[in-house]
Amino acid sequence: MDDIKRQLQFAETRRGFLKKASLGFGSIALSSMLAPSSAFANNVLFNDGKLAPHFMPKAKRVIYLFQSGAPSQIETLDYKPALAKWHGKEIPPSVKGTQRNSGMVTDQSTFPLVQSIFNFKQYGQSGAWMSELFPYTAQVVDDLCIINSMYTEAINHEPAVMFLQTGSQLSGRPSIGSWLSYGLGSDNKDLPNFVVLVSKGGGSQPLSSAAWGNGFLPSHHQGVQFRSGKDPVLYLNNPHGVQDNDRRRALDYIKALNDQQYSLWNDPEIQSKINQYEMAYKMQSSVPEAVDTKEEPDHIYKLYGEDARKPGTYAANCLQARRLAERGVKFIQLYHTGWDQHGNLPGGIKRQARDTDQATAGLIQDLKQRGLLEDTLVVWGGEFGRTSFSQGRLTAKSYGRDHHPGCFSMWMAGAGVKAGMVYGKTDEFSYNVVENPVHIHDFQATLLHLLGIDHERLTFKHQGRRFRLTDVHGHVVKDILS
Repeated sequence: MDDIKRQLQFAETRRGFLKKASLGFGSIALSSMLAPSSAFANNVLFNDGKLAPHFMPKAKRVIYLFQSGAPSQIETLDYKPALAKWHGKEIPPSVKGTQRNSGMVTDQSTFPLVQSIFNFKQYGQSGAWMSELFPYTAQVVDDLCIINSMYTEAINHEPAVMFLQTGSQLSGRPSIGSWLSYGLGSDNKDLPNFVVLVSKGGGSQPLSSAAWGNGFLPSHHQGVQFRSGKDPVLYLNNPHGVQDNDRRRALDYIKALNDQQYSLWNDPEIQSKINQYEMAYKMQSSVPEAVDTKEEPDHIYKLYGEDARKPGTYAANCLQARRLAERGVKFIQLYHTGWDQHGNLPGGIKRQARDTDQATAGLIQDLKQRGLLEDTLVVWGGEFGRTSFSQGRLTAKSYGRDHHPGCFSMWMAGAGVKAGMVYGKTDEFSYNVVENPVHIHDFQATLLHLLGIDHERLTFKHQGRRFRLTDVHGHVVKDILS
């Protein structure tokens, strides 16, 4: 303790000040020599410590409806009538050999192609094809930009989810929401920048919290999971007998001690702790109001579906997402598991669509009627696609589909993207992209671009290297921008 006091006293002396200042001047000089173009105006922090936007954004916030487990593109958005004539026939080796398959089909001796058991129709002025599984989403198809040419390198669930959410198949990198929190700061000082909502009862597919982790960014940028029920955020309320003014005084004392430690060690995690304590204090009053949907009128529940009255359901989380978007939360991530249909796909995907379709469309309509869709980006999709051949036995009423990284579908809607557009194309088997491929890093670069961020400029130095969400890849898909 005496050593710490002496070091603090030294830090407050003229000699201590000059020592610190000299180190700072040296860092500035070195920075200007190594990267003269970025040492000054190009990299100036904006208000509230923001590093971005780098240019005028189209979107102020993102609602990402992540369908974990990977919905089959063939049953949802990528209509393939040619599969009817190939149904039950072996997939040509010239096609199958273009993609690797997962280890779950290594013992399978035949690979019969299978057409979707569900009908497709064209909808809206755009004439986009959509499965009968999504009658509600079909009603808002002219608000969507459907991308049928997504592809990835990941073939197993967790690496694929990590890749889409963090830009790396390995855990430990910051998630999209954390990058946005780091780069753009907050529009609401009383709520987190990055909120995560996980549907209950979606399915048994495991989901790692690393998907919304901060990685090597300061820890106050990690996603905050809101749960259903009495306590949306665990350990937020004061213990029994502790009054609000007691908590405030305790936090002020803790902050004073942490400030002393920070002046001595300059450890950024100390500042993160201060930010987290202060945010938790503010959330004690802001979170209950933000998640309380009791005052929502009946016509809103009718729009999202009756499940919206049941806390923790996908529909209830969609309604929560709209309320959080209204209150300035920058990145709202919904996770709905259960799309992993290796067998009995018709029954499984039908249940998933029934649980999500109305609420998804309701969210689009609700944002639109409130004028929020014009500056909110909504994203829907999973981590990879599904094979056009059947996994396991093909019968008249049942079949399965294995993981397929070569192509899959997703859609975006709202701020900055062209509405009523279908982009990209796959071959007649929905096995390979043949037109306008969109890689995971391209999608990430485009998402950041819509928020006013140059994906090559938003970086963080870690272990001697400057990292970014898109690693060393990624191109903005300008064709889909409005």
